[in-house]
Amino acid sequence: MKAILFDLDGTLLPLDTDEFIENYMKMLSWEMKALIPPDLFVKKLWDSTYAMINNTDPGKTNKEVFWENFFEGIECEREPVLSKIEDFYKNKFPELKKVMKQNPVSYSILKEAESLGFELVIATNPIFPEIAIRERLRWINAENFSYKLITTYENMHFTKPRLEYYEEILNIIGTNPEECLMVGNDVEEDLVASKLGIKTFLVTDYIINRKGIEPKPDYAGSLKDLLHFIKNTGGRPH
Repeated sequence: MKAILFDLDGTLLPLDTDEFIENYMKMLSWEMKALIPPDLFVKKLWDSTYAMINNTDPGKTNKEVFWENFFEGIECEREPVLSKIEDFYKNKFPELKKVMKQNPVSYSILKEAESLGFELVIATNPIFPEIAIRERLRWINAENFSYKLITTYENMHFTKPRLEYYEEILNIIGTNPEECLMVGNDVEEDLVASKLGIKTFLVTDYIINRKGIEPKPDYAGSLKDLLHFIKNTGGRPH
């Protein structure tokens, strides 16, 4: 094994994803209310997110797809909206840390994996800007590891659960699927990586299984189990 791909929300970041998204939507739509009515804003936010998820054009980043869709058919100036959203991520988004449950194991997992020589990838669903993903890494003291890649809506062209998302990661980090382990809590979005030959570890602390699929990971367990698993790998072969 050469590289470990880590999902973030509900995996390294101990939180209930639905609770996080609900609080995020509420807070952001409130901040934007002077420019766009909250109901319309939330609708555009969801529509544009689904546009990213459904996008199959490798020539457009998720960010480009999102904003193309967002500004379609609404009467508002682009610049004030983008400026206000940037301000939100800098000044308000950090408050969402309140929905996180405390669990120091995540830092230990990354520290152990790095010390054993594994390449680290933050393979979070790239529907957020980099500033929001780095902020969430800060919540678990994980912002300063030497990641090979952090997937964001600026640098990726596909989202989970598309196989193209995982193919793009492999291409960027220059690694074969059989040399990787995907660690995640979402049965559909994270375990799909196995279709490419990537080994999978299902983290069960905040497991998501919206479609009631029978999980078939190579490994499964809590974050503590994952720490033991990584310790017992013996490290990356040289």
